Amino acid sequence: MTSSALHTRVCDLLGVRYPIIQTGMGWVSGARLTAATSAAGGFGILGAVTMTLPEMETAIASVKSKTDRPFGVNLRPDQADLDARIAVLVREKIKLASFAGPPSKDVVARLKAAGILTMPTVGARRHAEKMASIGVDLIIAQGGEGGGHTGDIPTSLLLPEVCDAVKIPVIGAGGFKDGRGLVAALAYGASGIAMGTRFLLTRESTVPEGVKDIYVKTPVTGTVVTRHIDGAPQRVIRTAVIDGLEKAGWFRRFWRSLANAFRFRRATGGTRLGLLREARAMQKHQELPLAQLLMAANAPMMTRASMIDGRHDVGILPTGQVVGCIDELPTVAELIERIVADAEATLARLAPGAPAVASPVTLRSV
Repeated sequence: MTSSALHTRVCDLLGVRYPIIQTGMGWVSGARLTAATSAAGGFGILGAVTMTLPEMETAIASVKSKTDRPFGVNLRPDQADLDARIAVLVREKIKLASFAGPPSKDVVARLKAAGILTMPTVGARRHAEKMASIGVDLIIAQGGEGGGHTGDIPTSLLLPEVCDAVKIPVIGAGGFKDGRGLVAALAYGASGIAMGTRFLLTRESTVPEGVKDIYVKTPVTGTVVTRHIDGAPQRVIRTAVIDGLEKAGWFRRFWRSLANAFRFRRATGGTRLGLLREARAMQKHQELPLAQLLMAANAPMMTRASMIDGRHDVGILPTGQVVGCIDELPTVAELIERIVADAEATLARLAPGAPAVASPVTLRSV
């Protein structure tokens, strides 16, 4: 029987057994991984940002064919076809829409009216307060240890600060891999944890095995946060590709990024004119230079090269710093079972009168 301490309000809100969320990773969290997470008692999120609209619809149908448990879909707030994607979520009665960037108040209101929960990811207290003020239902607070685009505030400082700042449920992200981390997040005031890298390194993940092997062999010191991919800080495994980007001049990086932007538009069903229109919309929404926004598709295309094509020699490997503490590939069900068992053992160890010994089920690679 699961400890009552592990049944948080996010379990009731999402309709899940455990407060463990698999984040929506582009090119990684497809139907198989998402369905496996939800079926195992966690909450899977489909990484739909890198899918065309028809691909997203097909993936949603695939998840539903594999499990009847609730799951979410990851969107980008500035996508040109966001209205059409929201319409699909409404039609398919999707439980939650997650956003890496800040959704608008209007988008949040439309989703709420349709009974769909909204969950953005933030990296600062002020951003959490802003999102709570426009009516989102829960928040992921991701510390600087997190993978992909990330901030510079450690999870241990960000998470309690965000929990103190808002009344809605907060999910901790950045550096989590096991039950001890789940208990720590709950102690900070969070209602659960979200993990990307740990779910990427499971058997249900469709990332090529050779690429997974690179992740597993990466030490905790083997990652770097760089702005040389698309202009925004992003944590990745340090490789020769990253070293080359950091040595290249801005002009060379920009034209490489622009070429990748056009490839990304084609891969996701867009056109060059559509890319320029979307970039201008993003510029207005995010108040960033147009040149940087045109570079924004560089990261997903370089990620695709690794995660889909297995070309780590030309692609990038987004990761959380926790990668250095993972050395095996369990099934999703095994992973979630271990996290829960480890969390329960940790709680028992912390109970009054319990012997001060390490949790017997704590594994380095959980």
